[in-house]
Amino acid sequence: CPVVLAPRNSSVAMPPPADIVKVAIEWPGAFPKLMEIDQKKPLSSIIKEVCDGWSLANHDQFALQHADSSNFYITEKNRNEIKNGAILRLTTSPAQNAQQLHERIQSSSMDAKLEALKDLANYSRDVTFAQEFINLDGISLLTQMVESGTERYQKLQKIMKPCFGDMLSFTLTAFVELMDHGIVSWDTFSVAFIKKIASYVNKFASDISILQRSLAILESMVLNSHDLYQKVAQEITIGQLIPHLQGTDQEIQTYTIAVINALFLKAPDDKRQEMANILAQKQLRSIILSHVIRAQRAINNEMAHQLYVLQVLTFNLLEDRMMTKMDPQDQAQRDIIFELRRIAFDAESEPNNSSGSMEKRKSMYTRDYKKLGFINHVNPAMDFTQTPPGMLALDNMLYFAKHHQDAYIRIVLENSSREDKHECPFGRSSIELTKMLCEILKVGELPSETCNDFHPMFFTHDRSFEEFFCICIQLLNKTWKEMRATSEDFNKARKRAGFFFFPCQLQVMQVVKEQIMRALTTKPSSLDQFKSKLQNLSYTEILKIRQSERMNQEDFQSRPILELKEKIQPEILELIKQQRLNRLVEGTCFRKLNSRRRQDKFWYCRLSPNHKVLHYGDLEESPQGEVPHDSLQDKLPVADIKAVVTGKDCPHMKEKGALKQNKEVLELAFSILYDSSGQLNFIAPDKHEYCVWTDGLNALLGKDMLSDLTRNDLDTLLSMEIKLRLLDLENIQIPDAPPPIPKEPSNYDFVYDCN
Repeated sequence: CPVVLAPRNSSVAMPPPADIVKVAIEWPGAFPKLMEIDQKKPLSSIIKEVCDGWSLANHDQFALQHADSSNFYITEKNRNEIKNGAILRLTTSPAQNAQQLHERIQSSSMDAKLEALKDLANYSRDVTFAQEFINLDGISLLTQMVESGTERYQKLQKIMKPCFGDMLSFTLTAFVELMDHGIVSWDTFSVAFIKKIASYVNKFASDISILQRSLAILESMVLNSHDLYQKVAQEITIGQLIPHLQGTDQEIQTYTIAVINALFLKAPDDKRQEMANILAQKQLRSIILSHVIRAQRAINNEMAHQLYVLQVLTFNLLEDRMMTKMDPQDQAQRDIIFELRRIAFDAESEPNNSSGSMEKRKSMYTRDYKKLGFINHVNPAMDFTQTPPGMLALDNMLYFAKHHQDAYIRIVLENSSREDKHECPFGRSSIELTKMLCEILKVGELPSETCNDFHPMFFTHDRSFEEFFCICIQLLNKTWKEMRATSEDFNKARKRAGFFFFPCQLQVMQVVKEQIMRALTTKPSSLDQFKSKLQNLSYTEILKIRQSERMNQEDFQSRPILELKEKIQPEILELIKQQRLNRLVEGTCFRKLNSRRRQDKFWYCRLSPNHKVLHYGDLEESPQGEVPHDSLQDKLPVADIKAVVTGKDCPHMKEKGALKQNKEVLELAFSILYDSSGQLNFIAPDKHEYCVWTDGLNALLGKDMLSDLTRNDLDTLLSMEIKLRLLDLENIQIPDAPPPIPKEPSNYDFVYDCN
């Protein structure tokens, strides 16, 4: 076959080099320029070339910035983020802009000062500008304006109240944005400044923007500095914060609870219980229940997170008792056990205190402690020396005995009159149940940065954990009876393994945990509703649910079924792959987490319908649906993706900071690596989205999808497909091996030749 050579002077279309980016550059009063930027060139050379094109001198006083709503400056560090088709703007350099704004905000003209502060609040979001402004001691200037500005313009406030409020709002906004970059330490601020910010919480309760920023500053001070925590705690009281929870603005309520959480979190151990008592006196729980949880509006994600944090911090107050061993020699602690016995067996007469009756007394106590279900019948205090649950278990038992006396007596007497082999040991069950409830509620663990899992029912009672225990101990007794657990199994297991609980009882605890977890997932609005949910989750019902789930996930092991699975598995994996890619095409809204969670920015990322480009861009707020491709400014060709990394391997998880070390955040983090040093960092909103995106990205790169979600989907879909294909074989046993091939017939006379 002849080879045709192209003429020497013919042009062949070649793809543009990877280092060349085509952009448009604007300059006020001039026609925009289309330009190719060589990313290998120094940025200063590119700016000089642009300035020369418009005959502008002193190119070192200019810079490039994005022409979108962010207005962020382009630097050597972030220039790789410039994409083909981007619109840039030639503007004054960050140093010159910072100098000009530094002078303008000190203008004697109120209008000029207001306009300058508005610009400062906008520019301060950019870390490049922020660094230059801070180098001019701009933070000190803002704090001085806050400390003295109120008095200076106090006379003008009556006649120019809107202007004054806007001026203060922009000042505080600029301060918050500048501090968010982490360039300046929070420890540098004076008591006068803290007093002024704290005063705004009361003085400007009607001005939402000032109140928001004041609360945000107070929260950041508490979280970022131990010294400032002490100063803020002296200036702001719970009584001053409570009225803001009784309003109707959910954002203000969120900021208020965030400040309370910060004070709670940073309080020394000896002060935390004291603060909890103050919160109880101020009826914080009932106010949150009435004005937040049961308000006629949906609870947004940030409010849900703050309620979750408050829930965790409240339950963490139990950690001290949970980790405290009982002292068998402490008479006050032993009196609690005596009280448990007294309430249960009060009707029985006490023998006289004589030398002869002392033995009878000890014998009676030993018998009663055995009926109460303790392990050590002679000295039950020894049962509470294991931590967790330590003394917390005894506290729960006493609360149950005092506040639900009829139920307590019924359970104890019912089991003491039952045959020994069927008794449910109340003492041992209470200890194990308390430990299990602490595990479910993660008592002693710090709150997650991303979790929103709060339970409304825990805000309906001042002693919610104890009431939670009271409901669950009755559930445990009921399930024990339904399962016909026996003490004989306990005795055998105890001799064999030395554990508190025998196999049957372990099974009981597993069933009870499943009952509790299933009821909690429905998010009951009250403890009574939780109790009602448990009534519908009897042992029989749990067996039905387990049987149904087992049937749905049944793993047939016969050879024909395994061969069928192997045959249809590629089809199922392709189906899962298409579902993952379709979800990426729909896109997801991600958070940009920082030190102040309520000020997080949102960004959206989605895959193009042809699966060739990732579109992404910043958003001002969380979207209510899909975000169109054309509204997302940035693009990343899938062909440029080099790798997808997760967890600790992500660049944004290698940075220093408490947030980056959070285990749950690590489990939701993944990054796309492209070019030589480009990266796109994600923190998924939840585990499901994490699995969807990592699966989808791996599928785009031609790699296996290895997430737990894929394994579960594969098992479920395989099981469903196999059952559908085997419907005609119902009640027919499938042999493990194919039937033998029969012998050939003696003749083939029966064959009919159709030809």
